[in-house]
Amino acid sequence: MIFSKVQQYFFKPIDNSQVVLFRMLFGFLMVLESFGAIATGWVKKTLIDPQFTFSFFGFEWLQPLPGNGMYFYFILMGIVSLMVMLGYRYKLNILALAVLWSGAYFMQKTSYNNHYYLVMLLTWGMVFMNPHHYASLDAKRTKTEDHICPNWNRLFFIILLLLVFTYGAVAKFYPGWWSGDFIKNSFSHKTNYWLIGPLLGKEWFQQFITFSGVIFDAIIIPLLIWKRTRFFAFIGLIMFNIFNSAVFQIGIFPYTVIALTVFFFEAETIRKLFFPKKQYTHVSDLDFQKQNNNTFTFSILMVFFAIQFTLPLRHHFIPGDVNWREEGHRMSWRMMLRTKQGAINLEVVNPKTQEKIFIKKEEYLTKDQIKELATKPDFLYQFVQRLKKEYAKKGMTDIEIYCKTSRVKLNGNKAKPLFKFDVDLAKIEWNYFGRNEWVLD
Repeated sequence: MIFSKVQQYFFKPIDNSQVVLFRMLFGFLMVLESFGAIATGWVKKTLIDPQFTFSFFGFEWLQPLPGNGMYFYFILMGIVSLMVMLGYRYKLNILALAVLWSGAYFMQKTSYNNHYYLVMLLTWGMVFMNPHHYASLDAKRTKTEDHICPNWNRLFFIILLLLVFTYGAVAKFYPGWWSGDFIKNSFSHKTNYWLIGPLLGKEWFQQFITFSGVIFDAIIIPLLIWKRTRFFAFIGLIMFNIFNSAVFQIGIFPYTVIALTVFFFEAETIRKLFFPKKQYTHVSDLDFQKQNNNTFTFSILMVFFAIQFTLPLRHHFIPGDVNWREEGHRMSWRMMLRTKQGAINLEVVNPKTQEKIFIKKEEYLTKDQIKELATKPDFLYQFVQRLKKEYAKKGMTDIEIYCKTSRVKLNGNKAKPLFKFDVDLAKIEWNYFGRNEWVLD
């Protein structure tokens, strides 16, 4: 009975003004993200300069296009984003955007950012929506309009954002956050920023950000849902995200969050403000649900949200500090929690001749990749696999690889080793679902 009621609620008819407006805003932001990645040099630094990228596990085959191919890749992504914004051949272009962005996401993790993951989820969700049925080139081209959509179109964004901020708040309940070490270490090299720089160096302000950050993440979505507090929460969210954008420089993420607030305001309010000529088409819930209530779609939504609910919990089943060991850290909304600096040196040993070869990391990796190699166990594992292939080409198929130096600082605290020194890394296997014993606590 409850399942049936929830399904009916998900498929009740609502005004589609919110999802139509978000299509425009999101498409515009993705245009900026795509072309901005080229203009700022991100594409060159992250996808063109490296000899190889550290792809997500299972996607090692997914490597950047050769030469300047990734420039054309992001130009194409910018064009399809523009088509999404305009609502032209929407279904084709939103699918293309989802595939292209997912490819860019999975082919590298050196510049991992939570907003990349959020964008991927948003694009795939929008593949199954029809926000091009109004105020779009498609609507003009086909001379047909639709003013309503199922309620799950709105709930998809609200529930997803609720999970993002809730887990963001929960993740901050660890000593490294409450001590203020992360904020202090993050702000220490930003005190020269224009206007806000001097403020970032003040201890009282760092403490304010430490405590208010948790409170904000925990209550902002409930405050947006409650009509009485919605407007003030909206103003607070704008200020919070502009601050994050200025200080942490995390691309379109803050502005995507601001754009998502359209789903918390009444559809009638959005319609009057942005589509004053639009007339809401009234249909009965019963008639609409007979045409649109899809048990398969509802089941897919439930599975999707079940995954999003459980995925951030996986690190609790792996012994050790996830902020230090990194196992279960990605795709779990552990946002702006720690800074890490480290150093690592590797040595290759030929067991037949006992020859020892010091690995010159600069010959293989960029500066950003070397930083990640020193602080992320999965990077070290993948780099070792790369070295094994390189030496196999030279006829050395039975090499040993050892970590000779490992020093890592978490949130600016005292450096200590992250990897064991007496383990032959060439023989290790990666534990995808649990603890890797060659990583130190």
